Formats: sequence, structure tokens, C-alpha cells
Amino acid sequence: MQTCPLSEGTGGALGECANPHFELMSCKSPVWAQGLYYGPQSGWSPLEKRMPRKRQNEKSVLKKIAGSFRSSRGQGAGHSVALGMGDDAALFRPKPGHEIILTCDWFLEGTHFLRQKHPPDAVGWKCLARAVSDVGAMGGTPRCFLLSLALPGTHTGRWLDLFLGGLRRASSKFQCPLAGGDTTRRNEILISVTVVGEVRAGSAVLRSGARADDILYVSGRLGEAELGLWIIRQSAGAASKKNKLTRKHLYPEPRLALGQWLVKKGLATAMMDLSDGLSSDLSRLCAASAVGARVEKVKIPQVQTPDLALKHGRDPLQFALHGGDDYELVFTVPPRKAKLLPKTFRRVRLTPIGKITRKRELLVLEKNGRARQLIPGGWDPFR
Repeated sequence: MQTCPLSEGTGGALGECANPHFELMSCKSPVWAQGLYYGPQSGWSPLEKRMPRKRQNEKSVLKKIAGSFRSSRGQGAGHSVALGMGDDAALFRPKPGHEIILTCDWFLEGTHFLRQKHPPDAVGWKCLARAVSDVGAMGGTPRCFLLSLALPGTHTGRWLDLFLGGLRRASSKFQCPLAGGDTTRRNEILISVTVVGEVRAGSAVLRSGARADDILYVSGRLGEAELGLWIIRQSAGAASKKNKLTRKHLYPEPRLALGQWLVKKGLATAMMDLSDGLSSDLSRLCAASAVGARVEKVKIPQVQTPDLALKHGRDPLQFALHGGDDYELVFTVPPRKAKLLPKTFRRVRLTPIGKITRKRELLVLEKNGRARQLIPGGWDPFR
């Protein structure tokens, strides 16, 4: 895997590449769900029709990317990026007494977004927000990121400009500057983001720390992103950025400050972000901690517009249990420390939804007190 700053040939950072057509020979097979891909054969969107016909090469693409982030170099990084774009590789300088957090995330056309549905700036925002969320789930602070981007020549104009605008806003919001990456040309749009973060040595909250009788919490409301995706799929044309119901799907907000606060206060024993759905992610947390969990159905915070989902035959509880892309946090707190946890943190609800159990099983308690098994039913790219 190449992790060097935005160039191919030598792996260098925004320098002129030996391959002017920037073709990456190691990416020949599509890995997205067949049938979801919206490519040129499916028809061009109005945005694509307006794209300029000026011929681009890798040098001009790299120059555009570098220019988009020139004003934000080092922003919020605390001088962690000793050398960013412009050389063979970036240099990262960790703070004394801290451990480095490394995480990466694919963001693929046809699997994670649809070219004709998702606004380019939302694609830019979300590809970084997803990866940054992993750092927040350990209580860490993002310091910089690497971008690997494959796109067709037809999308090196306005689409790329809008994509970089959203990515730049996310970079500024999360104080996570671009340190480098890689580019290539391909018919579909493929994005990979690697984030480098930090956490004070020995303080990272892992998935494996939950203990029996710990109280299980989630932040925010669950299922909102899944509802947003469903609305986008049902709507004609591109998604509207003004629709509040689709905002969480298009522009997720990773809970960085909450994760850092929980670490600072020493409250959470285990934690992870909800990217694939509560049923799947809670199963992973329990497996890592060798415990089980009992979730109370009535306590799960669901979408604020349940009537909209029900009207179209959709169950808000199913969205909450199995819907992905919320990027909220699920975490456990010892009973003796639960009173130290506020009901909201920076206007985000913190809801106790159940308890950790010694018996390694996942259960949902109905209103009548009867328990049923919670089967993981969230996002799985291989299912």
C-alpha cells in the first residue's frame, strides 16, 4: 500500500511523476457491490455535462490538490507534520509521551456513494469524517491525513474542485491537515484516506475494556443516516444539501470532543464508533471484551421523524439497530461513575440503553420484559 504524499512514480509528494497518465496497475478489479455503480454508461449528470473540456494530466491534478490545501498546511497539527507535501514522503513528529493512532478507510463509488446522487463536496467531507471518527473512538486527536484518489479524466475539473472544497472544510473543522497521498486515473472514483492521530500513552480507550455490569451508552440518535440514505435513494436526481433529513448521511460529525472528554475524565471502559450499525458494532465490542450485552428497546434513541419512516413501511427501530453511517459513539461506563456523565455533551444526547453482562450473548428487551436475541444485521460489504 502506498502511503506517500500525492504522487505516483517515486511515491513523492506533489512532485512531477514519471507516469503522466497516472495509471495504477495494482487496481484492476472492481470491489464494490455490482449493480450499484452509476458510471458513464448510465448517463451523465448535469454536473458532469458542465465540466470543462480542458485536458488534465497528473501534474495539473496534483497542483490543484496542493493549491486547495496550501493555506491549511500545518493547521491545528501542533507542528506534528514536520514535512508535508512536496517531497518523497511526509515526516510526522509525535508529541512526547503520546502514542500514534493509525487508521484508514475506503470510500468507493457504487459502494459508499453514487456519482449521480451524492454532491461532490459531501463526498469530500465524508471521506475524511469517516476515518477521523476512528481516532475519536479511541479518545485521540487527529493530526494529519493522507489521500489516495482515483478518478476519471472527465472529473478532474468541476467535480474535483467541489470535492476538494468539501474535503478542505472537513480538514479545517477537524484540524487535520493534508500531509500527502497518491493519485491515479480510473473509470470509477475510488478514495482511500489514512489518518494519523495521537493519544496520551496508555490512555486510549479500546473495544476490549468492557466489564460485566458496566452501563452501555450511545451518543446522539441512531438510524438518522440510514433514513437519509433511504430518502436519497427514493428521490429523483441528486441529493439536496438543504434537506435536514439527509444531512447526517451526507455530512456526518464524528464525536471527537466527546471521545477526548471521556478519556480525560477516565469514564469509559470501552468505546467504538457506530459505522456499521449498533447490532454489528456492539457485537464486535462485546467479542473484544469477552462479554455480552442486554439492550432495552424503549431506551434506544431513534430518528425524530418516525412517522416518515413508518409511512413508507420502514421501521425506525430497524434503522436504529442496523443502520450504518451514524458515526456516533457506543461506550461503557462503570455504574459508580455513571452519575458523573451528563445527559448531554455539547448539545449531543448521551443515552444509557442497557448493561454489559457476563454471559456472552446479545439480547434486546421488549416493553413487556421478554428478551430476544440481537442478531448483527448492519453493514457488511461481503454480504
